[in-house]
Amino acid sequence: MIRNVMWLVRLLYLPLFLLVGNGVAVYLVAEGFNAGWLGLLILVFIGISFATERLIPYDRAFNEPQQDQRRDVLHALMNESLNVIGIAVLPLIAGLLVLAPIWPSSWPLVFQLLLAILISDIGITLAHFASHRLRLLWRLHAIHHSVKRLYGFNGLMKHPLHQFIETVAGTTPLLIIGVPQNVLMLLVVAVVLQLLLQHSNVAYFTGPLKKVLAINSVHRFHHANTAKEGDVNFGLFTTLTDRFLGTAYFDSERTIGTKDLGIASEPNYPTNYWQQLMQPFQRNRR
Repeated sequence: MIRNVMWLVRLLYLPLFLLVGNGVAVYLVAEGFNAGWLGLLILVFIGISFATERLIPYDRAFNEPQQDQRRDVLHALMNESLNVIGIAVLPLIAGLLVLAPIWPSSWPLVFQLLLAILISDIGITLAHFASHRLRLLWRLHAIHHSVKRLYGFNGLMKHPLHQFIETVAGTTPLLIIGVPQNVLMLLVVAVVLQLLLQHSNVAYFTGPLKKVLAINSVHRFHHANTAKEGDVNFGLFTTLTDRFLGTAYFDSERTIGTKDLGIASEPNYPTNYWQQLMQPFQRNRR
């Protein structure tokens, strides 16, 4: 009986986040609910993520705190607060950026969200790719790669400036063609749910979807601690841009564990939140 329940949870976990989570968000926005309900929805799915990681972990060692819980919570609070502020001020600047108002506002909201995901995924993936090529961007992005375990909250662990760069890369094309604010609100929810999925320590079923979606079984290779092995799989939502760049990679025989994570060239990367925020600006960084 327990084994059957575990199997069912592994089977339904991915569609729960992709279909139910985003579906509920679309319903809330379409029906005019207060944006606070979207925040509550995110909190519910963070709770589901943490609980399921304990129930069916990919690697039990990833569930063991490494003096990183407070730091990761601070990263999440800072970055999600900035997302909320960004959505709030967007109407003040959106009109200045629209160059070709061709957004299909007549489409059903769910299809508008899918289009926004596909367009933003290209920009975010390219910014991520550049962050592994340009020294200045890598300094900001290195925080994300300093983790010594992979679990849902890792996706929200970013330097605020790097999150800003990725956000600009992902949303500017949308703003240029006139994306409405409600679609951007849904996109924020979709990004958070995807980051939870992408860095999840849940051993959920993926099947052939891992060839298209940038989910945890694919993204773990990106966190390998050497540039030779980890310079792959930059996509946030899909692997489509990675396939264009030639950076899509998956090895069903390879297992990524705690010994494979971190930054090999910087094994003593700071673990304190405030030190991490300042680390990119230290003159003696390699």
